[in-house]
Amino acid sequence: MRALAWLPLPVLYALSDGAFLFFYHVVRYRRRVVRQQVTECFPEKSAREIVELERRFYHYLCDLIVEIVKLPRMPLEEVNRRIEWVGIDTLVESLETEQRATCVACLGHLGCWEWLVSVAQHVPADLTVGQVYHPLRNQDVDAHFLTMRSRFGGVNIPMKQTYEHIAAMQATGQREVVVLLSDQCPKFKSMYHWCDFLHHKTSFYMGSERISKQTDATVVYLDVTRPRRGYYRAAIVPITSTPQETEEFEITNAFVQLLEDNIRRQPEIWLWTHKRWKRTYEEWVEWKENNRK
Repeated sequence: MRALAWLPLPVLYALSDGAFLFFYHVVRYRRRVVRQQVTECFPEKSAREIVELERRFYHYLCDLIVEIVKLPRMPLEEVNRRIEWVGIDTLVESLETEQRATCVACLGHLGCWEWLVSVAQHVPADLTVGQVYHPLRNQDVDAHFLTMRSRFGGVNIPMKQTYEHIAAMQATGQREVVVLLSDQCPKFKSMYHWCDFLHHKTSFYMGSERISKQTDATVVYLDVTRPRRGYYRAAIVPITSTPQETEEFEITNAFVQLLEDNIRRQPEIWLWTHKRWKRTYEEWVEWKENNRK
């Protein structure tokens, strides 16, 4: 990864084109998972449209890999040229006006989320940007990603320490934007709320809602699109600035709706190889009944 990072992006995209042929036609990496999920999520699409969407996704997936590989050696100027940020000034102004210390920014696995850590360079120096992460088992790979994610000034926050981190920052008066990837599939014991999402009954982690209510943090959604290869647009969409006044699950439902709208506009840039519905509502009900006995 370190060696490939020295190559210019055009060369890496050429390698990506070759990787697409290998992963899609030869290895057929998770083709069955992708085909099943795309077909179930878009029942209105024809078989031909499903195949075309699938191919576009695998092209994007290979591009995503080389974009992540490139990031450690990617100059800040080039990252800034390739990402259009929308709404940052409005968010900073609203945090100052409403005297909010913390903002929770939710997003899904759309586009090259690793490039988005550069947002720390677009906010005032007195506003910290922290990204929540799940530590990897391989310590060398984990260290590589932590270094990569912090090179633009962001702070890495272990997932299980998110609330403690925010509370400590607030205690010192430090303002912060905390970025959370919130579209993962939770384990049965972490399932509390089910909603309709892409024609599936789906459960989401409640971390964003619970943390924002506990810390009285503004909540926004990060809408990510890919206008063309190698370029992204990230728009900040407000969800609520008064989380403690919202109903239970209101913040989560708002996030889910924004995420689905985002995916439907450009479905090929969502991570379809992830088994999003490997745990179903029926299985959860059975698990819950068994654990009551």
